[in-house]
Amino acid sequence: MSCLVLEVLKPSVACALQLRATATGDSRRALAGFLYRHRGWDTQKAPVRKYSANMERRAGGGIIFRQLFESISSTYTYLLGDPESREAVLIDPVLETVDRDIKLIEELELQLKVAVNTHCHADHITGTGLMKKKLYGTKSAISEHSGATADILLSEGDSITFGKYCLNVRETPGHTDGCVTLVAGDQSMAFTGDALLIRGCGRTDFQQGCSKKLYHSIHTKIFTLPGHCLIYPAHDYKGQTVSTVDEEKKFNPRLTKTLEEFVEIMSNLNLPKPQKIDIAVPANLVCGLHDI
Repeated sequence: MSCLVLEVLKPSVACALQLRATATGDSRRALAGFLYRHRGWDTQKAPVRKYSANMERRAGGGIIFRQLFESISSTYTYLLGDPESREAVLIDPVLETVDRDIKLIEELELQLKVAVNTHCHADHITGTGLMKKKLYGTKSAISEHSGATADILLSEGDSITFGKYCLNVRETPGHTDGCVTLVAGDQSMAFTGDALLIRGCGRTDFQQGCSKKLYHSIHTKIFTLPGHCLIYPAHDYKGQTVSTVDEEKKFNPRLTKTLEEFVEIMSNLNLPKPQKIDIAVPANLVCGLHDI
């Protein structure tokens, strides 16, 4: 009987011995599945499932991340959360989309710890104030140089923590005095506000704008991040969602220029005045709660 079994298994055993030394990854798992089926075993109990389960656990342990969009001002709002503690941070919320953001936060069973603005916006009213009213325990945050009120006033080197994750503050003035870039602790992501946009940058013709200061901020605080670091801006007007440090260093039509050329470009943009600036700026100086 044992000889008969050996004869039946000879081809598969030979195949196993031949591939064992050379096969890796998918080929080894395919071989394992073949051997289990040949012996009449249930392939659902093969080691392949253990590998998949491990992958799922690793994927489940990663940061929760959502990129949200408000179409009127073309503003991106970012939600980041820790899947274990359920603590979360919301970056640049917009007043008109507060209910949408709260619904998502509740669906994902997150606890919003901080709602932070990258600067005092001129094109929309922030949703941080209303968010605080609707989600108990939420704190607002903005740069101490913005002139705005908030629970947390940020400065260079500060960190916003949520569970085991954090966002580190880099001051990047130039678009406004109170612009900050929020960098993930592992430097895999940077939320650049209006300082650095995808293939562009924030304007410098109002709200303490200074082209020289902005050029310096981007080159010393953002372009010094790892090249693979993902760039997530506060706005995009062409449907682009993300870039990288390397991409912007190579292809940004403004920031690949010399300082003198950059200043010249910024001086001749001739952009229209933001439609909501007279309403948005006063409102954002008081966390968006001027008439709520």
